[in-house]
Amino acid sequence: MHNLVPAPWSFSAGPGSLTLDAGTTLGADPSLGGTRRWLTRALGAATGWDLPSAPAGEAGIRFLLDRELDADAYRLEVDDAVVISAGGDAGAFHAAQTLLQLIGPRALRQAAVGGEWSLPRVSVEDKPRFAYRGTMLDVARHFMPKDNLLRFIEVMAMHKLNVLHLHLTDDQGWRIQIDRYPKLTEIGAWRRESSRGSWRAGEFDNLPHGGFYTKDDLREIVAFAAERHITVIPEIDVPGHSQAAIAAYPELGAGDGPVEVWTRWGINETVLEVSDASLEFYRNVLDEVVEIFPSQWISLGGDEVPLTQWQASAQARAKAGELGFGDVFGLHSWFVGQLALHLAGHGRAASVWDEIGDGGLPDGALVASWRGYGGGIDALRKGYDVVMCPEHKLYLDHRQAEGDDEPVPVGFVTSLRDVYEFDPLPGFAAEEFPGRLLGAQANVWTEHLDSPRRVHFAAFPRLSAAAEVFWTRPEGRDYDDFLGRLTGGHLARLEAMGVEYRPLDGPAPWQRRPGVQGWKRDYEAEQAAALG
Repeated sequence: MHNLVPAPWSFSAGPGSLTLDAGTTLGADPSLGGTRRWLTRALGAATGWDLPSAPAGEAGIRFLLDRELDADAYRLEVDDAVVISAGGDAGAFHAAQTLLQLIGPRALRQAAVGGEWSLPRVSVEDKPRFAYRGTMLDVARHFMPKDNLLRFIEVMAMHKLNVLHLHLTDDQGWRIQIDRYPKLTEIGAWRRESSRGSWRAGEFDNLPHGGFYTKDDLREIVAFAAERHITVIPEIDVPGHSQAAIAAYPELGAGDGPVEVWTRWGINETVLEVSDASLEFYRNVLDEVVEIFPSQWISLGGDEVPLTQWQASAQARAKAGELGFGDVFGLHSWFVGQLALHLAGHGRAASVWDEIGDGGLPDGALVASWRGYGGGIDALRKGYDVVMCPEHKLYLDHRQAEGDDEPVPVGFVTSLRDVYEFDPLPGFAAEEFPGRLLGAQANVWTEHLDSPRRVHFAAFPRLSAAAEVFWTRPEGRDYDDFLGRLTGGHLARLEAMGVEYRPLDGPAPWQRRPGVQGWKRDYEAEQAAALG
């Protein structure tokens, strides 16, 4: 038996174990050298050893290229040596993560704590179920300092997740340096206070909050993630969720008068003006974004765009008429589509939330389906690439259990089991689509997660469950088995990495937020109401 997370596709164990020592060497085929260098640093830090290099065929830990394997697949054999065969550096890196898990939690620490080092004699064959295994992290509502973000990426990599969707802009903050528009961070990166708990309570914390990443910070984040085979997709949200930008440059707004960076949570009626000037502003922003982020996708957001200001705007109504729309509704998809065309000129594609499909998706867009499955299914039928991230299954800021001990209990109850039993295509598995289901993504919104500790609490171990769903084939998954592996070793790995996860039996006393009002929702009741 094993306690690996995510579970590999094939695992067998032999008798005995292999001992590692200060003389252990590492070697790799030149095409797998990136992983060899990473493992030398990671395992060397944990053991305190130098781990010298040796020829690939002679080393104690060997990385060998096997072109018959998929690029992200691997075989790991532990006998008298550790022999890893991989189809590419991504597969080699996944194998290295499995190797560290087999060695034990101490292998995931950043400095040596002593003891002997060994691992079981095993044979593992493994590859991912989905090519896109993502996490969305909102750093706009509450800023996550760079060192904490790098640690979050390290924990993602341990779980073989490979996409970080980084939500960089929203009503409550702008987190990316843009040289052409310095006020975006001088003004837009800070707010004077924040809602305390649900905005419906009308309470505020009276504490200024802010922060942003410089371009070099973001280049470092991208490079750090790339070493771990994680792609960072930046999100610049338009045309709603834009009040921080409008506070910095009031001429962008469709409403009357200046606004401040929003201090409240919830859906905001403040939107961008659908003008040539606004589009040119965001084209210039995107020119700087694509220089930092090499991802094939750049997210334009596009969710939750009230039409109130456009309906009241003579300019917006005139623009809708000029474009041949019956009303201002069409401006939503049109505005996003114009920026998607600009990205196409850079050789990139837009990623969008599924609302954009209500009015027309840009060519080649990646659709993130959060309002349940419907938007994603519709996009697949139209030939688009899709990532499933339904709110009632994969929103990790939602409460984890019934009761008032859950800190700031918002949203639907989304338990560890709920996440583990997520199916990206329930009831549609037999249907053949012209589009591609690339994978799935767990979303971590941070309105109520005001520190890295709170992000850890909300994300783990539910993100461990999501990682297994995204990686392991369905017939290889069993919740009780997962729970046994979690308690039988994986929680200790999280502890070694400094992750302050939610205990399985409920929040620790210091993880609670007594007196902070949430907003509990009932998924079944909302579905019944929607059906009339």
